[in-house]
Amino acid sequence: MSSLLPMAATAGPLAVGWAVHGLWFRRQVERARRDPLTGLPGRTAFLAWVRRMRARGLVLVWVDLDRLKALNDAYGHAAGDAVLVTTAARLAGWAEHYGGYAARLGGDEFAAAITSPSHLPDVLGELHEVLCGSVPFRRHELRVGASVGAYREEDLAESGLGRAMRRADEAMYAAKRSGGGWRIAHGPIPSMTTTNGRRTGRRGTSGGAR
Repeated sequence: MSSLLPMAATAGPLAVGWAVHGLWFRRQVERARRDPLTGLPGRTAFLAWVRRMRARGLVLVWVDLDRLKALNDAYGHAAGDAVLVTTAARLAGWAEHYGGYAARLGGDEFAAAITSPSHLPDVLGELHEVLCGSVPFRRHELRVGASVGAYREEDLAESGLGRAMRRADEAMYAAKRSGGGWRIAHGPIPSMTTTNGRRTGRRGTSGGAR
């Protein structure tokens, strides 16, 4: 019995050490999955959350900022970063209020998913107003526009998640082409052509539509 005491004495610290290491490792993984500038999750974490929560009935929301390049040219990239950080915080707060989740997809593109509200137009109008609010930067009040597109979860069963994301993206692009604001896509069938597997007109596409 006495020979087991040294082993028992060392087992406790080892277990604690491994638990601390495991917690540290999980935090490192979580940090790596987040955008270093805004702190928002990235696309992979966002899609994982949407897949887990689909049964709740969601609305997918795509956001693209307007005139950010002009702001960068006028005030410098630090100003653009300030706008991106503020946009991320505003979008995350809005999404959390509606039981949802927000992410940065890259550049000035963001996404959110919220539980389907009773009157979506009012909720999207609220989001657009919040995103277009001024951003204090040094002695300036910076302003950019926002284009917002949404797609209701009800059609996901028929269209699938990939196509639902495409429809939200299409609605966002339709809003951008009309000068900003928000749009809601209806129905599971994409209304825009596809180039190289992506919505025609999206950054990164080239060649003819198919």
